[in-house]
Amino acid sequence: VQLQASGGGLVQAGGSLRLSCAVSGDTFRIGTMGWFRQAPGKEREPVASIPWRGGIGSYVDSMKARFTISRDNAKNTVYLQMNSLKPEDTAVYYCAADLRRRVGIMYSSNGDYWGQGTQVTVSS
Repeated sequence: VQLQASGGGLVQAGGSLRLSCAVSGDTFRIGTMGWFRQAPGKEREPVASIPWRGGIGSYVDSMKARFTISRDNAKNTVYLQMNSLKPEDTAVYYCAADLRRRVGIMYSSNGDYWGQGTQVTVSS
């Protein structure tokens, strides 16, 4: 399984970005997809996750109102729509695949495959 994250960039506070994670390889093995982020000097933290087939997204409470995870299985792509961005959202965002289907948020330790990360910078 290979993951390619894209869509990051520089945006002003209050703006929006949509991240994409293109998935290739043995996609039939994937159970859950997740987005994570890591700010400078901080540990990687979960943002949202979604079962690869069927089901709805799960979110970290602090991001639930502003972020939306979705998938397009026909395009083998997972998205993270981020609205009302804040400077504290500045981080490298990673997508990850878990071979197990999970209910609820996916944690870093669940990630079996990882994308390379895409930088999101929110200016005040």
